[in-house]
Amino acid sequence: MLKTIINLEPGKKVYFASDQHFGAPDPKESKVREEKFIRWMDEIKEDAQVLFLMGDLFDFWHEWKHVIPKGYVRVLGKIAELKDRGIHIYFFVGNHDLWMKDYLEEEIGCTVFYKKQYFEMGGKEFLLAHGDGLGPGDKGYKRMKKLFTNPVAQWFFKWLHPDIAMKVALYLSQKNKMISGDEDKAFLGEEKEFLIIYSKEKLKTEKIDYFIYGHRHLPMVLDLEQKAKYINLGDWISYFTYGVFEHDFELKTFKDGTKKNYP
Repeated sequence: MLKTIINLEPGKKVYFASDQHFGAPDPKESKVREEKFIRWMDEIKEDAQVLFLMGDLFDFWHEWKHVIPKGYVRVLGKIAELKDRGIHIYFFVGNHDLWMKDYLEEEIGCTVFYKKQYFEMGGKEFLLAHGDGLGPGDKGYKRMKKLFTNPVAQWFFKWLHPDIAMKVALYLSQKNKMISGDEDKAFLGEEKEFLIIYSKEKLKTEKIDYFIYGHRHLPMVLDLEQKAKYINLGDWISYFTYGVFEHDFELKTFKDGTKKNYP
């Protein structure tokens, strides 16, 4: 398997955050959360070497040839500031911003991933992914994702006027409660959580120390076999959680900076 090796500098850390869903439920409420996320980025920029944005930064994102969605200027500006400070920014495309193309790469210098990736950091092995579509079940979503990523469907969508396209897309995104439904607030058990099932299967053939995902919204750290850990980063809607790795991984809440214990 191909992997990226990151040599951590003394005193530097790796940060992870996922599922901000900026733009939802409306620009006014989203702005409050955007400002909080910007304050968090200001807090971490002094000791961050790497920042992983693990998907669904936006509740919907689509790039036309000469147009990108309105808003998010301060968030994107802060990400650009971190990149200009020499912090490596890795962006995983989620199920809400899966139509991301080259804007973040060309304008900010982020590295954008569309599939799971392997990393080695601090002598530890990581498997990183947004998490959508992995594991068993969820066949309806998997069919939908095939449609949304189909080049023909994307070609037809891009010919809609952006005002119409964005209005329709945001309506469908929120109507289907894809941002975070009640089902995302309860732990289903190890035998029903599809990302846990997926991680356990991977451990049968691969040596992984940390499986880190977004998508699920429920912040969680779970011990697996072979001393591996399953981690879901939570979200910036209800929990405002993030991950940090230096020698070991910690899941924290952006409020008082103290470590929280999650199921």
